[in-house]
Amino acid sequence: MRMIGQIENESSARLFSNFLYVQGIENQTEPERGGTWALWIHAEDQMDAARALLNEYRQNPRDPKYQEASRVAAEKWKQEQKANAAAEKRFYDRGRLFPLGRLGVGYLTGILIAISVATWLVSGFGQNDKPILWMFISEYDVEGGIVARLHGLPEIRHWELWRLFTPIFVHGHIMHIFFNMLCLLDFGTMIERRQSTARLAVLVLVIAALSNLGQYLTGGPSFGGMSGVVYGLIGYIWLRGKFDLTSGLFLHSSTVTMAVLWFVLCLVGFIPHVANAAHSVGFSVGIVWGYLSAHFATRR
Repeated sequence: MRMIGQIENESSARLFSNFLYVQGIENQTEPERGGTWALWIHAEDQMDAARALLNEYRQNPRDPKYQEASRVAAEKWKQEQKANAAAEKRFYDRGRLFPLGRLGVGYLTGILIAISVATWLVSGFGQNDKPILWMFISEYDVEGGIVARLHGLPEIRHWELWRLFTPIFVHGHIMHIFFNMLCLLDFGTMIERRQSTARLAVLVLVIAALSNLGQYLTGGPSFGGMSGVVYGLIGYIWLRGKFDLTSGLFLHSSTVTMAVLWFVLCLVGFIPHVANAAHSVGFSVGIVWGYLSAHFATRR
């Protein structure tokens, strides 16, 4: 979506917007601080045509064809609403078959939260690791630091590949799981609703594997939590929304500030017992992914 210009007042902006709508050019208008109204075009291949029509409108805004277009636009909109309503009655989409979506929660997001809570309950509210040892990245540590740990992970070397991902479901005290699930609920659902469930699935799998490996190499296998993935989603939404206005993703500056502040407080040790490597890797992967995906999306 790209802006093609400003129109001096709301009535003129809506008049011309209706005219474009009748011409088959999807658009929207938004107020700006100076009192003018910005006109945005959805499809880039219609930009030149829309600009030409805007120049024509500015030369003669009182042409009767614009008033006539508003009447036609109103009728066209009513017909489209009726057609959409009829289509909804004929088809059963995921929202009608699976009521979870009606609660405002993304399907995959809900599943991830449910698995995390179930794991927490099975582990005795995070106090007993025995029932969930198979979910840790490994049950064995290796002395000697990062280089030595590169030769560890015997379970994964024997094809227990799920261990690359399952540590994200392991949580300790109640505040640990509460804040992770709260963040996952917001950011995961945003990506599902505005992009797709498949996109969220790929993000979670890649970020989980890389952040878990990073934490294992720097601190050993005794860790768990969704925070690495959460930071990855924050980084992705932040950069994708910043550089691709058509993505539908957006983080308020205060949210980004709080996330970065919490990240730094954990990193410097003010908040102890935190998987800082998982945070760092997840955040970095999300930022790079968000920026690159925005770059390729805007080039198209």
